[in-house]
Amino acid sequence: MTKRIIRKVAVLGSGVMGSRIACHFAGIGLQVLLLDIVPEDAKESANKPARNKLVNDALQAAIKSNPSPLYYPDAAKRITTGNFDDNLKDISTCDWVIEVVVERLDIKQALYEKVEQYRKPGTLITSNTSGIPIHLLSKGRSDDFKKHFCGTHFFNPPRYLRLLEIIPTKDTDPEVVSFLMHYGDLFLGKTTVLAKDTPAFIANRIGVYGIMAIFGLIEKMGLTIDEVDALTGPIIGRPKSATFRTADVVGIDTLVKVAKGVYESCPTDEARETFQIPTWLDKVVENKWLGDKTGQGFFAKKKGEKGEREIYTLDLQTFEYKPQQKPKFASVETAKPVDDLNQRLKMLMAGQDKAGEFYRHFHFGLFSYVSHRIPEISDEVYRIDDAMMAGFGWEIGAFETWDVLGVASTVTKMKEAGYSVAPWVEEMLAGGHQSFYRIENGKKLSYDPQSKSYKHIPGSNEFIILSNYKDKLVWNNNSCKVYDIGEEVLGIQWSTKMNTMGSDVLAGVTKAIELAEKNFKGLVIANEGANFSAGANVGMIFMFAVEQDWDELDMAVRMFQNTMMRCRYSSIPVVVAPHGLALGGACEISLHSDKVCAAAETYTGLVELGVGLIPGGGGTKEFVVRASDEMHHDEPETITLKNRFLTIATAKVATSAFEAFNLGIYRKGLDEISVNQSRRITEAKKSVLELFDSGYVQPIQRKDIKVLGQSALGALYAGIHGMNRANYATDHDALVARKLAYVMCGGDLSEPTLVSEQYLLDLEREAFLSLCGEKKTLERIQSVLKRGKPIRN
Repeated sequence: MTKRIIRKVAVLGSGVMGSRIACHFAGIGLQVLLLDIVPEDAKESANKPARNKLVNDALQAAIKSNPSPLYYPDAAKRITTGNFDDNLKDISTCDWVIEVVVERLDIKQALYEKVEQYRKPGTLITSNTSGIPIHLLSKGRSDDFKKHFCGTHFFNPPRYLRLLEIIPTKDTDPEVVSFLMHYGDLFLGKTTVLAKDTPAFIANRIGVYGIMAIFGLIEKMGLTIDEVDALTGPIIGRPKSATFRTADVVGIDTLVKVAKGVYESCPTDEARETFQIPTWLDKVVENKWLGDKTGQGFFAKKKGEKGEREIYTLDLQTFEYKPQQKPKFASVETAKPVDDLNQRLKMLMAGQDKAGEFYRHFHFGLFSYVSHRIPEISDEVYRIDDAMMAGFGWEIGAFETWDVLGVASTVTKMKEAGYSVAPWVEEMLAGGHQSFYRIENGKKLSYDPQSKSYKHIPGSNEFIILSNYKDKLVWNNNSCKVYDIGEEVLGIQWSTKMNTMGSDVLAGVTKAIELAEKNFKGLVIANEGANFSAGANVGMIFMFAVEQDWDELDMAVRMFQNTMMRCRYSSIPVVVAPHGLALGGACEISLHSDKVCAAAETYTGLVELGVGLIPGGGGTKEFVVRASDEMHHDEPETITLKNRFLTIATAKVATSAFEAFNLGIYRKGLDEISVNQSRRITEAKKSVLELFDSGYVQPIQRKDIKVLGQSALGALYAGIHGMNRANYATDHDALVARKLAYVMCGGDLSEPTLVSEQYLLDLEREAFLSLCGEKKTLERIQSVLKRGKPIRN
């Protein structure tokens, strides 16, 4: 196989998609050439900025957008801009050319003709088209072009949506397909899915079917937009944007275009009529209510009676916008408190109200549709599930959902309700196979309709999913499970609301370390779900504080501190693999680990100041330790401490794992990033073994931490006072900040002094407990518990 290295990428087209693809490649460290057309009014101009105005404006708009398409701001420096007239020749220096221009076959083919003049042989050339058959794009091109050409369909926004569909033609070299599948996974952090050159490929084919099927149920069942979005969001493991909000974000015209494309291009689709555009949807498009891009769609923001901006929902009967409603269904209210998605789905499907009827119709139709798409759009069931989870944000795919509900029993119910299943599903059940997936030795196997057997999912050996090790359970309590994940390494995960850390979790981590010290080489701490952990259980803190149970609260804080110190000072390596939110206490466990193997999309920070507290699980102490180690003669010692103080005092959260290095949360040269979130636990396990095999020695608690006392305390107090006087900080903010400064300076010491970690932990705990007695702190915590965010008081 030819060794292929990607050093520089050309992105042709700087629209919303092209500019963000360029940012993602720059974010992983590549040089990027971003090109677009010369504006009409600059065609005759020799002025370079004028000729590049379109591409430069597009790139700046992308960089300023929220959420950011870049892992860190400086990554934008790797992007060079230009235009097709002056700079297309520069693609000769690129290893991969990605076309992302307007969705018109003639325009794309004309551009490819020019590209072929400058592209060096062997260079990858791919299109991000979502609606044009891939084989038509390369028509008339050279053999070398066709050999290295295929579709690479990113989903928007490319940094955050993990799906990358690879769509080869009959002329595409298999080596190119293999390379792109691997590169997308390892370097771009994508779930790479091999798709066939069929209309809408995989994710959009299934996703748009799901939306259109729901549109049909609206008319059939008399549902409102608010009712549908309440039924099709997180309650069933789907994104908060649910159905209609998703349509507004994507663009209602885009949705209609894909649906029409499937209807026109798939005459043999048994559910073809589902893609017919309802009259009311045509009217929405005619009114140019296309969603976010036009300022209104199925939802609009209007001024309410009190003058505040409120969300209004379109009434499909009157075509007027009305205040958004929060509908309630008996079966949904019963299922809401259930954290386990699998159990919740079973309860919802069994509901005897309108919601239960909706869920049965929706899932039966979905199961029927995906079963009939094999082998049309994919030969494998796992590819369809992977595409929907990575592209549409589903927690579990359609086939996996079917497994949860019971394949055989669901097929019976589907038939009774008038829904068909593909013959291969019947054959699977007749052959004694009762599920689409099974787990063997910690790895997931998928049923293969062609061989009528189960096969390992390619590449899955690179991914460790802790819940796949149920048969290797070593220990558990109500919240935690500890598994033997092979090669004498333990893995612990917990399952609580938002994966918060209470007494059960702390006891579990301590027990896992104890077990690892006896019989294993080390421990990996990781979680599944959307987030690693939202931090400490503030509900427990609030309860103890309101009841003034100070002894219990003191014990709880000591337990948190002791658990963090066990992570730091165990006799075996402890490696943490965070992803998503890793806030407060979850950040503290990373600070105290031997190593962090974080997913690139990890949002971490010490956020306790927002609820009127200071980090009380060793986070404040650890920032003082690191500030002490960073002090040197080239700059005043107070500067280093001040920077650390401000990171906590302003509750800064890293917007990526890359930024966490700049905030001093992750350690340069030690902690690592996995761009592909699915690889983080595997990398953490490797790190445990590397640390153990290199002769891991239990660290000794520090007693040499330099604190600055009154000299630094005065400076910090002065800064806090200034922020308060300028109204950047409330009186309570200032009170909390002074408590933080006191701890970080080592107390009211007359001169710089060397102290121990325990000394700082005691100061930290004392300050934390005192703040729990403050009325305004309790008001902030109560606001978080009730509304999900603290009030400013």
